[in-house]
Amino acid sequence: MEARDAPAPVPGSDFAAVLKDAAKVAIGTVKEAEAQSAAAIAGKADIREVVAAVTNAEMTLETVVTVRDKVINAYNEIMRMPI
Repeated sequence: MEARDAPAPVPGSDFAAVLKDAAKVAIGTVKEAEAQSAAAIAGKADIREVVAAVTNAEMTLETVVTVRDKVINAYNEIMRMPI
């Protein structure tokens, strides 16, 4: 499953469910890249497919890290707010 195949958020769905779905998509992307790499080692995959899968997994990981950083920054800003 690729990142662009991610289900669209349903209006009214909670933030935790959206993050959970995004994490599932990210894990699937990384597993696909691992499978392509293993197939290449066995000589059963085209190198272009391997490179595409690994690049897709890398972009997905960068996106996940960016979202994590934004969530942590938002949390820290909320914690600094005076009551």
